[in-house]
Amino acid sequence: MIKYPVGIQSFEKIRKENYLYIDKTGYIYDLVRNYQYVFLSRPRRFGKSLLTSTLECYFRGKKDLFSGLAIGSLETEWNQYPVLHFSLDTAALGTCEDTEDEIGLQLSEMEHEYGMPDGGRNITVRFQKLVVGLFNKTGRQVVVLIDEYDVPVLSVRDDERREDMRALMKSFYSPIKRLDRYLRFVFITGITKFSQLSIFSQINNLEAISMDPSFATICGITEAELEKHFSEGISAMAEKFNITSSDILDRLRKKYDGYHFAQGSSGVYNPFSLLSSMKKCSFANYWFETGTPHFLISQLKKFHTDITQIDGSQADAREFDAPTDDMHSILPLLYQSGYLTIKDYDRSSLMYTLGYPNEEVKLGLTEVLIPYYVWSDINQSDHACWAISNALICDDIDKALKAAQKYFSSIPYQEGTLRDAPSTEGHFTAMLYVMFSFLNKFVYSQVRVAKGRMDILVMTSKTVFVMELKLNGSVDEALRQIDDRSYSIPWQSEGRRVVKVGINFSTKERTIEKWKSAEA
Repeated sequence: MIKYPVGIQSFEKIRKENYLYIDKTGYIYDLVRNYQYVFLSRPRRFGKSLLTSTLECYFRGKKDLFSGLAIGSLETEWNQYPVLHFSLDTAALGTCEDTEDEIGLQLSEMEHEYGMPDGGRNITVRFQKLVVGLFNKTGRQVVVLIDEYDVPVLSVRDDERREDMRALMKSFYSPIKRLDRYLRFVFITGITKFSQLSIFSQINNLEAISMDPSFATICGITEAELEKHFSEGISAMAEKFNITSSDILDRLRKKYDGYHFAQGSSGVYNPFSLLSSMKKCSFANYWFETGTPHFLISQLKKFHTDITQIDGSQADAREFDAPTDDMHSILPLLYQSGYLTIKDYDRSSLMYTLGYPNEEVKLGLTEVLIPYYVWSDINQSDHACWAISNALICDDIDKALKAAQKYFSSIPYQEGTLRDAPSTEGHFTAMLYVMFSFLNKFVYSQVRVAKGRMDILVMTSKTVFVMELKLNGSVDEALRQIDDRSYSIPWQSEGRRVVKVGINFSTKERTIEKWKSAEA
């Protein structure tokens, strides 16, 4: 049986213990030959740490581990270099003191490994001493690998403490530029682009390959790699679910595929989710089980993010380089965190069109946002969702909206949450959209048609519900708008029943006041 390396980030362990490895070493050969200072951003659990571990084994000259891989036939020298590998995912403690202690511990381990003296308490000075000392001792330039560089900063929730952490990390990274002649290769990974945290301002020679088409698939699993290496797992899933392998591929594609990290690039699957699915022979939202960064939630609140506007949104290319403190949009951060991906790129305007990569992300993000848009009582949220879901399965829109009405009326007003927003039509649209999205139905908002945008489109196996929302208005007015702007016409020829639904929200009652439905 194939051994799937779920959560295993050690290249050496994967190779020695015969786990499945998707060969990315051709990219490594290109990197080490043509670059010296490299930065790569990718979402969490997307293979950054494994890539960093693979680089470490390469620079340590562990030739046997690469037998049969692309780089095995490309590399002829296999020189060994001293390697300093920092893994800062363990520094998510939230205080400068704890972070200094964690980095100091890693420096101590490296000093011990190479027989170097203790460099003292100051981690910046200690880092510099270690690089220079290793160069003088071995006669070879040093390789520096920094994995998850931004974790210490992103794990801090308080703005003032985040500034202190940013200053600490900026100081720690600062020797890199001064040590140029002692360094063979520097590789830094993280979720956010380095310019956004403003901690690499002194290192102006870092080359970001994050959105470079040549390296778009350096992390993640392509469709071709899936079909080549996962045929056994796909067959096992087909047998378990009693459907064809083609059907399994289609479900995997909808669930975990769709990430694009450069304009016009091939899509990739989320490796953590795909490997987990293969290992457990099941479909689930594996990526979201590993948590959501607190920094992302704080930024969603800061920008009063409208969940209904995310899918299909557009971002200027220049926004991806804006420092965090000067960001005017949450979109680049949602992209880098893996919640949105590139759907299209307009070369003339330099505008990216962003959207959800797949079903796992859309449902998972909705689930994360429910406490901030609706209510933090998950048990009551679940109960309401199931009531709405069961009603929609039976095509009973009245029963579904009664459940939503009852739920919304029970939500207490709370300051400091995303639902603490102006009582606008868009605010209530977002609340209803989040509830419907949580059902894992086909739910769309602000759907563009020839004569405008409808508020919400819900598509079940039998029925298409075209919904228009009003605030302190009239349900008849909402139904007239659906007719006047031909919102329902695009779906009347596909064989499913089409139902128009006019909904009115009351700011006084803070819930659905009335609704009315009619066959299209």
